[in-house]
Formats: sequence, structure tokens, C-alpha cells
Amino acid sequence: MMDPVKIIRKYYEPGSSAYETLIGHGLSVSRKAAEAALNVSHLNPDMEFIREAAMLHDIGIFLTDTPELGCRGDLPYICHGYLGKALLLEMGLPRHARVCENHVGVGITVGDIRKNGLPLPERDMIPETLEERIICYADKFFSKNPNGSSEEKPLEHIIQGLKPYGEDKVSRFLNWVEIFGC
Repeated sequence: MMDPVKIIRKYYEPGSSAYETLIGHGLSVSRKAAEAALNVSHLNPDMEFIREAAMLHDIGIFLTDTPELGCRGDLPYICHGYLGKALLLEMGLPRHARVCENHVGVGITVGDIRKNGLPLPERDMIPETLEERIICYADKFFSKNPNGSSEEKPLEHIIQGLKPYGEDKVSRFLNWVEIFGC
């Protein structure tokens, strides 16, 4: 059994703002993802993988320039997904790495990248597996909070936040609401 906190400690100083933010957010997303997975237990989601990947999905934030989260990297925050993927691929964790890359927003397409001039590799970064969708869904309910706590966002707040990115994003999320029911 893999210990995601041990992996996080490889890149984050325990007690630092970035560490507390990442752990607090990861625990909140992990709990929500477990709840969503239980609602589709007939589909046999990999619960252990969901717990691990939910804790690690934002591991790349330290490489971004996001001082409000205690991160002093060089790249824009939107890059944290593919940066996290690279870290976890180096560790031999390709399934976990896919979650990192594919969880941003409700997924980002090559068309989104080109249309908006995003500083991302030109490839589709869409959650495809059941576990990827569950974690991406659960992540939308929580913002990262520097004090490590997370309050769950109301559904309407999430929907309003997705609207500027297109009705297709809202539709994808609402489809997940129907499927995961929490």
C-alpha cells in the first residue's frame, strides 16, 4: 500500500503553508470522492486508488507561482496538473499521474488550450476513467485554503464558476452530479 503523505513530504515541508493547504484540501477531496464512489459502488470503483490519488492530485502546485498558497514556483497555477503528472510518472505512478493532469477544471481539451492561449501542452486533459471522474468531481467542491481547512461549496456556486468556461463544462459537471449524486 502506497502512502500519499510520504510522497507529499518529499516535495513539501511539513508545517509549511503549502503543505497544510495540500493536506487539508486532499483530505476534503478524498472524503467527498469516497462518498461519490460509494454512490456508484455497483461500478466497482477502486477505493484505495481513489483515496491515494485524491491526496496527490494537486502535488504539482509547489512548482507554480501561487504565493497565497505558499508556492513560489515559476509557472502559472493552471500548469499544476501536468507538472504533478511529471512528478508522479517519475515515481512510477502512471494512474495517479493521469489524475493530476486530467482534474483541472472539469477537463481541458486541445481546443480549450488553443482558443484561450493556455500555457499547457497541446493535448486533451480530460478525466476518462471512473476514478478520474470521481476525483475531478469531488475536487470542484473545495477551494484550497492556506489554513488547511475546507468548507464545501454549494452546487450553485460551482455551476456559476464553470459558466465562463462554457456550457459544455457545466453540462459535464451536471452529468457527474446525476451519476455520483452527492
